[in-house]
Amino acid sequence: MRRLSELIDVEEPAWPELREIVGAGPVSIEVLPPDGSLGKASLLQLQVTARSYLGAVVLHCGGLLVDGGWLRVFGSPADGAAHGVPSLAQVNQFPGAFDAAWRVDSGLVVAHDVLGGVFALNGGSPAGHGRPGVPGEMVYFAPDALRWEGLGVGHSAWMAWLASGALDEFYADLRWSGWKEEVQALHGDQGLSLFPPLWSTEARQDLSAASRRSVPMTELLGVARDSCRQFDGVDPGFLGAV
Repeated sequence: MRRLSELIDVEEPAWPELREIVGAGPVSIEVLPPDGSLGKASLLQLQVTARSYLGAVVLHCGGLLVDGGWLRVFGSPADGAAHGVPSLAQVNQFPGAFDAAWRVDSGLVVAHDVLGGVFALNGGSPAGHGRPGVPGEMVYFAPDALRWEGLGVGHSAWMAWLASGALDEFYADLRWSGWKEEVQALHGDQGLSLFPPLWSTEARQDLSAASRRSVPMTELLGVARDSCRQFDGVDPGFLGAV
């Protein structure tokens, strides 16, 4: 176990570089105010240093709202912060106090999108939990395909990818006219439930015709997990606690 001072007091901390990348990119990214105590406790539990982008996000910001909140990257938000985005600690069910025995074997959930998509950083044994890729690789649970997909990059490259504006192409088939206004009206723990569902033939043919309503993210993720079990007989595993 490394002490908190070893994790924080490092050469070349990543936050200044990451803050510049976030601010210079073509996509709108709002940086939420942090809770310093929660950030330090989360850093200690993760045992990552402030030289990493993951450590920088956890320690220095309350989360990131990308593309007007379409994607929520979890950090350590201050109590009463606007938008109500949950913390990385909450989403991944960190223990209340540091526990050296606690591990994220399947993977660390680092972001949700409003459709129930989940970005996670593979843990030590992703293959045992139905996830592609290798330890340390970013993966995405696609709500329109009901399966995990390997992204072929680590967390730092993924963060830079978000800031590059690549989400326009990534979500090209999952956005409709007026999506920005609908997303901005959501609370940070809500998502959009579509009917017919995203994975249906009808939705694929004309997504804009689907009805949409705001629901708690926990409901959206629960329905996706149940659908995987029902149709494929495969449990996608932990998708985050919101």
